[in-house]
Amino acid sequence: QVQLVESGGGLVQTGGSLRLSCAASGRSLSSIVMGWFRQAPGKEREFVARIYWSGGSTYYADSVKGRFTISRDNAKNTRYLQMTNLKPEDTAVYYCASGGMRARDNPDSYNNWGQGTQVTVSS
Repeated sequence: QVQLVESGGGLVQTGGSLRLSCAASGRSLSSIVMGWFRQAPGKEREFVARIYWSGGSTYYADSVKGRFTISRDNAKNTRYLQMTNLKPEDTAVYYCASGGMRARDNPDSYNNWGQGTQVTVSS
């Protein structure tokens, strides 16, 4: 079982930046995929980005490519989602999640979820 704790959401103006954190604990972290998802009111949960916990390639949704970046701090068992040039349409609750090595963009392929953190971008 993997436990995930998120932090870092808040209110920011259009064009601003925020960094979300996802601290993980549990067994076999090296064999998981960590994903970021978001859910706006009245909308389905959508894929934002993902990375293999141990490193390697990162993958981003087209809507955030070039603006969002995943980074790592192995000493803290934490992954970050750096969000820049934020837009009002980025407003949502953001979740980090972990899944097995086959987890991709479908939220159903992830089995552990953080509590979520609200990101609000004002126009």
